[in-house]
Parts: sequence; structure tokens; C-alpha cells
Amino acid sequence: MRARAALCYADRVTVRTRYAPSPTGYLHVGGAWMAFFNWLFTRHERGQFVLRVEDTDRTRSTEEYEAAILADLRWLGLDWDEGPDVGGPYGPYRQTERSEGYRRGAAALLASGAAYKCYCTPEELEVERARAAAERRPYRYSGRCRDLDPETRARVEAEGRRSSLRFRVPQAHPPIVVDDMVLGRVEFQAADLDDFVIERSDGTPLYNFANVIDDHAMEMTHVMRGSEHLSNTPRQFLMYEAFGWTQPRVAHLSVLLGADRKKLSKRHGDTAVREYAAQGILPEALVNFFALMGWYPEDGRELFTVPELIERFRIEQMGKSGAVFDTQKLMWMNGVYMQQTYRQNPDRVVSLVVDYLCRVHVLHAPVTGEQRAYVGRVVAIMGERFRVPGDVLAYGDFFFRDEIGYDPAAVQRYLEAPGAGETLRTVRRTLADAPTFDLGAIEAAVRGAAEALGIKSGAVIHPLRVALTGKTVGPGLFELIEVLGRDRTLARLDRAIGLLERHDAFPPPDADGAETSALVRPDRPDTRA
Repeated sequence: MRARAALCYADRVTVRTRYAPSPTGYLHVGGAWMAFFNWLFTRHERGQFVLRVEDTDRTRSTEEYEAAILADLRWLGLDWDEGPDVGGPYGPYRQTERSEGYRRGAAALLASGAAYKCYCTPEELEVERARAAAERRPYRYSGRCRDLDPETRARVEAEGRRSSLRFRVPQAHPPIVVDDMVLGRVEFQAADLDDFVIERSDGTPLYNFANVIDDHAMEMTHVMRGSEHLSNTPRQFLMYEAFGWTQPRVAHLSVLLGADRKKLSKRHGDTAVREYAAQGILPEALVNFFALMGWYPEDGRELFTVPELIERFRIEQMGKSGAVFDTQKLMWMNGVYMQQTYRQNPDRVVSLVVDYLCRVHVLHAPVTGEQRAYVGRVVAIMGERFRVPGDVLAYGDFFFRDEIGYDPAAVQRYLEAPGAGETLRTVRRTLADAPTFDLGAIEAAVRGAAEALGIKSGAVIHPLRVALTGKTVGPGLFELIEVLGRDRTLARLDRAIGLLERHDAFPPPDADGAETSALVRPDRPDTRA
């Protein structure tokens, strides 16, 4: 292990932090949130951000998960200065490749008396736990192997017992003070800690021990993690003290909560980051959302670019109470970013929608240029309703259906009202007779139908919208008619008129005949029907 001078933190020139995921699954939002604040703090301090892979769980860790975690962090825009893929002066950056450092550290603690061999079997330890439970007291290791004499040690080793390694907690130690950058001063009593295992009987290190060894060897100046790790801090600080090493500054961030103020779980949205990417959440929106969970800028502003976040972030503004993961707010924020992105780069948004439509089998790869252009026209008129790619079907499914379903309440109010049939027949005639089928000609045809009937335009527009979309709300009527094209517009009017004349029931949404299909195509050139 590298020797490190015991400098005070004010003397250190470069801040060094790390994010250390375990590649036992995909990166979830809780882990990504923690990675983000480590990254944000480091970039604000113009320091070095390190990615270290804690892959000692060989039964669950895989190379595929490691690659996925790195890919998801990159998708979020989080870069690192050192790591398993980019190297660096403090490597290797996978714990399975750092075993020699753990062996040397364990040997040093054993030689100094700060650690000792423990020969207790799992069965013996279970008896101790059962006794503590029966006596209704917290379990603490009894220390039965703490001061074995040489004869007893030789005897148990002759029996073939393998030993783990325990850290000897000094019981007369003064209070362990943690000067937390978020929580403030926190004190722990050494007498409340029992001697804890730092190395298993097979020689593999446990979390607290491996982190101390690696954080020191990689010269970490700051460790930022979730508040659930606060109880690990006194154990780690005691090990730093036993080695004679300087402890890093620590910051324990609040627990993530769901909207119901309970600990974040899958039902609240704690799922893989890549699932949010698949939904069409933009990485810049997710990063902005992450920033506002736990960090509270003084002016209450909510929308920031990444450079602004880096410039304005102050760890002193981090909250101590639980941060709420509000999926509704995330959707709102993504909508804002989606609109901004569309204004700057509409093709990026269209690509997200095309990908979504392929995933739900409305489109099928390879997508033609005509299909893509049609999707682009739909996206263009969706307006502020468009928050995620799935909204293209939530609010505009009628653009992609052979036969639409009708909202029963809309049918009753507008299509079954007196005179609705005559209204639809009149507007069908004026649309069919329109010399062209552009926006101006469509509006003139609809308003001309109202004039011919002697009624207000609204009395034509409402039943026409329901006949064409099955809904009472949606994009601008004239714009959506232009996108649908003449042939489909007239066909839908014919269907609605026929259902009225035959007194047939209007099929509701998602009824037979109203399934999404690969209908996407531009209408034929403007022809008279």
C-alpha cells in the first residue's frame, strides 16, 4: 500500500472521490443518484472522480453487469478520471484484482494486535445470537477468541478449524467523532461496537475492511454515500486509526423516499436506469431531477443545465431529511426538456418516438423514410402534451390505428346529439370538395360546413373531432386532419356516419378492430375523393 502523509484536508490540493458499484445487477436510480452527487461534488471542486468496481461477490458479479453499469453512467453524462476501463495511477480498479493489498493490510493489523484470529464456527455464533434474542438484547460477539492463549489456539487449529479475522475494538476508546459534511457532528461510543470480522475464513475481505484499504491506497479525500452506511463509519475510522492513516472526510446523504414518504422501492420507481432510458426519459432531465432530490438551492430554482449545476452546487445546501423521488415531477421535467430538445434538435425526439413505436410493434424495422417523416409530423403537432415517447399513443393513438375506438361519453354528447349525422355529412362533402388538403383549405372547408348549416364552427368542430379521433381533446383539429390526410379523414367520417345511420353501437377504445397497427404512411397526394 502507498504511504500517505498525514496532511490536514485544507492542505490537500486535489479532491478525490469514488463511486464503487457492485456488478450484481443493473444500475438502479438509487445508485445512480449517489454516483451523480459524488460526480457533481468532485466536478464542482475540480477534483478527480474514480470508478471502482466492488466485485468480490463472485457468485453474483458478472462482466455483463459491469459493462451495463458503465454504459448507463455514460448515458447519464457522468464521466470518470480513473476506472477499470480507462486505467489510472492507482489501479487496478476491480476489488478482485486488489487481493494483495488486503492480505498485507490484514497481516499488519494481526501483527500489531489490532486484529485477531477467530475460530468460532457458524453454529457456535448462532447459539450466541439465539441466546441474545431469548434475553431480548442486541447481539454482540462475546469475544471468546479475543485473548486465546497459545495452547488453546494450537488445539483448535489441530482440530482443523479455519479462522476468520476480527478487528479488536478498543473498549476504553474515547467517543468516535464523525464530522459529517451533511449531518454535522455525530458521536459513537466504542463500547457499543463489538469486534467485527474483517476477513472471512477463505481469506476474502469484508466490505468495511476492503473499503478502508482501497480508499487509503487510492488516496480518497472524501467519501460520499447513503446515510444507511453511517453505522459503518466508526468501524472504518477505528481501522484508519489502527493503521495510522488519515481518515477521509465523509458525507452521508439522506435516504431516498417514495411519494408516500416510505423508503424508495420498485413500486415507487426505484428501477434500472436503462428502463427510464427505454421509456424515453432524457438523461439531462434525469440528472436535473437527481440534483433536486437532496440539494436545495437558495433561490428555489428547478431547471439547470449541467454546467450550471456544477457551478452552483454547494454541499452545505444538502438536506438532512429524506429526499423524495416524485415520478410525476420527473415526467413534468422530462416534458420541459423534451420541448426544449425538439426546438433545438427535432430529429433526436423523432428518433426516440420511432424507437418506441418499433418496441411496441406499431412500426417494424427497417423504418422507411416516409414512415419516419409521418412520425415527425405527428410529433410536431403534439405540443406540450408530449412528455415521453409513449405519449404519442396515449394522446395520439388515432394516428396509428386502422379503426379507432370511441369514448362513450364523447359519443353520447356529440355524435348522438340531434343533427350530428347531417353535420358530419356536410363537413365530409366540404372536405371531399376541397381543392387541396393543406391547413388553410381544411380550415376553410370546416368553417364552410358550419356556414352552410347555419351553426357556429364549434358545433361542427366537436363532433368532427370525435368522429376522427374518438376523443374530445387532442392536437389542433385542422392540423391533425392535415396529418391524417384526405383518404383516412373521409374513411373515418364514412364509418361514423354509417354507424349512426344503422344505429350501431360505437366500439369503445381498445375494442376489436381498434388495435394499433403498422398503418403509418403518408396519405396519397391531394386528390379529389
